[in-house]
Amino acid sequence: MSTLKRFFKDTVIYGLATVLPRVMGIILVRLHTDALPRDGYADVASFYVGAAFLNIILTYGMETAFFRFFSKSDQKEKVYSTVFISLTASTLLISLLLYACKTPILQVLELPASYFWYLAGVVLLDTLVVAPFAYLRARGKALRFAGFKLANLCIYVVLNFFFLWAIPKFDWQFSWYDTTDVRQYIFIANLAASVVTLLLILPEFFRVKAVFDKRIFKKLWSYGWPIMIAGLAFVVNEQLDKLFINKMMDKDIGGAYAACYKIAVFMTIFIQAFRLGAEPFFFNHAKEKNAAGTYALILKYFVIVGAFGLLLITAFVDIIKNELIKNASYHLAMEIVPYVLLANLCLGIYHNLAVWYKLTDKTKYGMYFSIIGAMITICLNVFLIPVIGFMASAYATLAAYGTMMILSYTFGKKYYPIPYELKRISTYLLLAIVGSGISFYIFRANYLVSAILLGIFALVIFFMERKQLKAILKRS
Repeated sequence: MSTLKRFFKDTVIYGLATVLPRVMGIILVRLHTDALPRDGYADVASFYVGAAFLNIILTYGMETAFFRFFSKSDQKEKVYSTVFISLTASTLLISLLLYACKTPILQVLELPASYFWYLAGVVLLDTLVVAPFAYLRARGKALRFAGFKLANLCIYVVLNFFFLWAIPKFDWQFSWYDTTDVRQYIFIANLAASVVTLLLILPEFFRVKAVFDKRIFKKLWSYGWPIMIAGLAFVVNEQLDKLFINKMMDKDIGGAYAACYKIAVFMTIFIQAFRLGAEPFFFNHAKEKNAAGTYALILKYFVIVGAFGLLLITAFVDIIKNELIKNASYHLAMEIVPYVLLANLCLGIYHNLAVWYKLTDKTKYGMYFSIIGAMITICLNVFLIPVIGFMASAYATLAAYGTMMILSYTFGKKYYPIPYELKRISTYLLLAIVGSGISFYIFRANYLVSAILLGIFALVIFFMERKQLKAILKRS
């Protein structure tokens, strides 16, 4: 169990670097929805939709490819150097292409022309630090990784509060401060944080000798480009609904949808922390004797914690809503929350199941699954938004991630069999889904019933897992 202990230790540290930004992101939702009208918040969401797409294009699967080849290569420094040089060179070249395409980019996102420089600056700077951050993770430098990430967070949060809260609150007068467009200061804060992060991590650029190996690059590219396509399809699944609602309905509703969607960030926190610890772990322990059994165990406990989170958040969603989004005009989209939470849990399961195609170098399947999910997302949004409104986007998200999860499990059984405890996992998921439905639709805001449902779920887990939990604790 020593490998599992290392996995959980790394997940806690990486989780700190992920949880704190997400927690502060929750606080910033309150700040942003208080400071901005719904259509203004819709523009913020659109900005980050664009950033998500561009980040995938600029990194073109190199981060995941790096972990794959770094873990099994006897030329680890060459792998890092090749990834770093390729990403740096391509970032500089693509920056010229971005400038040439700035008009259509802004038209799609429906953003003012002045925002292009913030968008380009953020995505370009963030791409330059991808390789050094991956190198830190691969070498197990979790504390340094977390330190740089938290420094970025502090700058971003402090500047957000300075621009959106302190200046209006204390009526400070600055000639440069534009009260008619406070949205831009969210992006300025992001850009400033990215600049400082680049400066902090700059010494990591020179840790190894700069060598570009064409042979290694070909392998990285061959492995990584399907990851890029899958990533683009994933962003379609995760982000495109905001643009659809803005265009097919209006930005007022789009802003409310984007804000309520943020409540699912609690599930996203857990999933992201898991991925940061899990991805290097999966690759580094792929050749161990009981690797498949370890992966199965991790998935089961991932589902247990995720299912409990689904039930907990849904049961107390009105308390969370009033703390997270004080502006009641945003509450009109609250019905999406249980579906988005469940969708994100399915996504987390999918990422866990995806170990089979990453370890067998069949990354094209990840691309196929993501493309299928993207097609489901696009079709359901296009055809159902005119009929049932913004709920179509929530249903589409759940349908896309649920389908991807099932497909990955089905194909994984063929190419990399893992002894998942399917009956128990299905039982825990079903209990959480039924409990969430009862709490949200029948006993909404009845917190005694909510507590009982949570207690029942916890007792079921205890009695079904107590023997294995005892064994794990003894051996750890």
